[in-house]
Amino acid sequence: MREDLKYTLMVAGMVVSWSIYYAVSKIMVSATGSPLLAGFLLRTAALVFLTAQLLINGSFSRLFHQGKAVYILLLIGVFGFLLDLFANLGYAGGSLSTGTALLKTDVLMVNLATVIIYRKKLYVSDWIGTLIMLFGVLLVLGVDFGGMELHGTDLYFLLSAACVTANAFIIKSAQEKYHEDADMISYYNNAVVLLLFGCSAAAAGHFKAESVGTIPGFWWLVALGGLAQTGIYFFYYRNLKHFEVWLVKLYLLLMPVLSCFIGVFFLHEELTAKKLLGILVVLAGAAVILMRAKINHEEKNAK
Repeated sequence: MREDLKYTLMVAGMVVSWSIYYAVSKIMVSATGSPLLAGFLLRTAALVFLTAQLLINGSFSRLFHQGKAVYILLLIGVFGFLLDLFANLGYAGGSLSTGTALLKTDVLMVNLATVIIYRKKLYVSDWIGTLIMLFGVLLVLGVDFGGMELHGTDLYFLLSAACVTANAFIIKSAQEKYHEDADMISYYNNAVVLLLFGCSAAAAGHFKAESVGTIPGFWWLVALGGLAQTGIYFFYYRNLKHFEVWLVKLYLLLMPVLSCFIGVFFLHEELTAKKLLGILVVLAGAAVILMRAKINHEEKNAK
């Protein structure tokens, strides 16, 4: 019972951290006028928190004694950067609605990889619950199904979703094959993404004094975003170690629901009937997933 409560809180922490990061990142991109500079600032703040965490628990020296595992740690960071880069390239040449929908295909990609590559069984109820939750999320995000148009640049969204999918399995492999803990993976991931964001922002000429401090509480928001990113690392990687990848991805579909309420209460966004319907649909899909053992036990008895 205590173990169940622990991982319920871990999942809740992951969803809350990701929701806060999403909201802050949205504000920072608008405030700086540059996704690259915003990413660099937030990852820099996260580096401060991650360094403090390792110093407090006495693990900092382990950063320099990773052996061959360092290669998979660097690979995780590269994929972490690519998923952001491809998404930004897609938005630069495509529509918001199409991009939002295609980026969420990572959930289906993870399910397919779980079945085809890792030879693990998913019940029909798992697929039904996944599709219900995915449809609800698209409603919450306000995707305009009628106005969706496909362009060549939309392939970037699929590449981003593929990078998200691959990275989740690479992280799990680092945990199982190399016995890397969440803190080491987090630090290397953040450091690599920070470096790549910094180089990209510099090459694009986005490091400008007039791009920072543009809104009240600018640096406090940067700190909050860095703390939220640290929370993502802490909870997400530990959940990946405990749960199957496909299940963690489904839990993350609850994130847009919480982000919706954050937008309503803090960003003056409107809670429309469509979003409210989407929230109910997401929760219905989640209920199907949570009841998978009972549902499939009943199906077995019915035979």
